[in-house]
Amino acid sequence: MNVTNLKRTGVVLVTGALLALSGCGKKDSASQSGTAGSGTGAAIQIQGSDTMVNLAQAWAEAYAGAEKGANIEVGGGGSGVGIAALINGTVDIATSSRDMKAEEKTKAKTTSGKDAKELTVGYDCLAIYVHKDNPLNEITLEQLQKIFAEDGNITKWSDLGVNVPGCQTAEIIRVSRQSSSGTYEFFREHVLNKKDFKLGSRDMNGSKEVVELVGSTPCALGYSGMGYATEHVKKLKVSSKAGQAVEPTVETAQNKTYPIARPLYLYTLGDPEGDAKKFISWVLSEAGQKIVQETGYVPVPADQRAKLN
Repeated sequence: MNVTNLKRTGVVLVTGALLALSGCGKKDSASQSGTAGSGTGAAIQIQGSDTMVNLAQAWAEAYAGAEKGANIEVGGGGSGVGIAALINGTVDIATSSRDMKAEEKTKAKTTSGKDAKELTVGYDCLAIYVHKDNPLNEITLEQLQKIFAEDGNITKWSDLGVNVPGCQTAEIIRVSRQSSSGTYEFFREHVLNKKDFKLGSRDMNGSKEVVELVGSTPCALGYSGMGYATEHVKKLKVSSKAGQAVEPTVETAQNKTYPIARPLYLYTLGDPEGDAKKFISWVLSEAGQKIVQETGYVPVPADQRAKLN
């Protein structure tokens, strides 16, 4: 892959013609953005979810290799950033790991005269990560709320009945996301029951950064997309109040037994047209959905895709 990093939040250029010759390389981090294509014509602008940025970039790279003349620019920044850019007309497609809010839909209609269109392109289990040496194997939604919510009273690993090797203070270091993140919004709604977060967490800009910090910090506990797992962390089983603890997997996302599974969305203003429509149709194809699975997420079942395309 022919890649030029201009800056950390800048642009990665991928030339479609060279992509076919050089093959695919390692994906960039979730804090980066990228352009895939031949460099001719106007680019399809995509921005939003940091959970989905590696996935979107992988789509763009593969599409550039398959579709001559494709030109796609991918950016992160968070679901809220992408939706705001869509409303302002500066991008063609917003990626989001949360539902678009009612007020955002109203603003989109007022600004553009078009309704926002939502398309499910995959699923994700919002994983709870701890350091690989942490002896804890499962956690409840109630315990997570008591750890992260402003009125929560769980502050030490001993409160969860474990002694963590290498964690000298025994304090739980909470690793969270910035407030523009769809992952932050989803966690606040579905785990904290819309309570505010407790002050003092380490709020990271990207999904990858959450997992990296947890993997290097024995005392840490954080949440991020399951596609960002590494050998340095462990994903905990999660249970609802009366439920059995469930591991975050493709199967448990599809059968909805994992309590904090979520859809991954693309949003457009009005029905997608032209190059954007062609790209989205490809995303829902076998080739596009294979990439969903390869990046650690859950494809949309074929029968559901048939209704969407």
